[in-house]
Amino acid sequence: MTFVKITEQPSLHDDLETKSVRELLEEINEEDRKVALVVREAIPQIEKLVTSVVERMRRGGRIFYMGAGTSGRLGVLDASEIPPTFGMPPTLVVGLIAGGDTALRNPVENAEDDRQRGWEELRQHDIGELDTVIGIAASGTTPYVIGALHEARRHGILTACICSNPDSPMAAEADIPIEMVVGPEFVTGSSRMKSGTGQKMICNMITTATMIRLGRVKGNRMVNMQLTNSKLVDRGTRMVVEELGLGYEQAKALLLLHGSARRAIDAYREEHC
Repeated sequence: MTFVKITEQPSLHDDLETKSVRELLEEINEEDRKVALVVREAIPQIEKLVTSVVERMRRGGRIFYMGAGTSGRLGVLDASEIPPTFGMPPTLVVGLIAGGDTALRNPVENAEDDRQRGWEELRQHDIGELDTVIGIAASGTTPYVIGALHEARRHGILTACICSNPDSPMAAEADIPIEMVVGPEFVTGSSRMKSGTGQKMICNMITTATMIRLGRVKGNRMVNMQLTNSKLVDRGTRMVVEELGLGYEQAKALLLLHGSARRAIDAYREEHC
């Protein structure tokens, strides 16, 4: 089967420079509406990945996102949200981007073309058989990611990928390929658009579902969130108020004493029940 880069095919829209702002925004939105439907089609593969990740994490495993450019930034973004949202250590979900932290703001020349570098970085994190490596690349051809997935799989580590082209070289190195074929981008080849949107949606699904299954959410609330600002202290206080029926100030004092809504609620119930 011939590998076709749909991500490089011409946009379905043309003469963009002649369009009004309203026309541009409506046509971008027209394309964006397709993304959620495509992601929905990938749910069976996402489910398979999350189920496997949860089982591994319960035994001490971690998630490693790997990508370059927009894809790498989205992996780092998702990983960075896990500690404040779910109160988990920053070592549990790790985002690695070709070119390192410098590449978060500025492109690093040829970084994504180094096939060995990704695996070298994983080894620096003492990658092991309980871990999961998830490659993110719209094209499915990024050497930095493909090399890392190849070596990880060779060492018995679970591999997955998120890509926008079917039957890509990256998917060939993944135990669980997640293919969300969003079609040509509004601006031809600009995978920061629909592909990036779909990647973010899937990363959200993977880590949110995983954290819920690991018991980091109660009902629908982030009871383990870090109290890093006054907004979150207020949110946590209201959780304690609703759960225990305490006054606001008493609930706030209890929350700050224990550092999270879950610990505050559990400590109060242990003392008073």
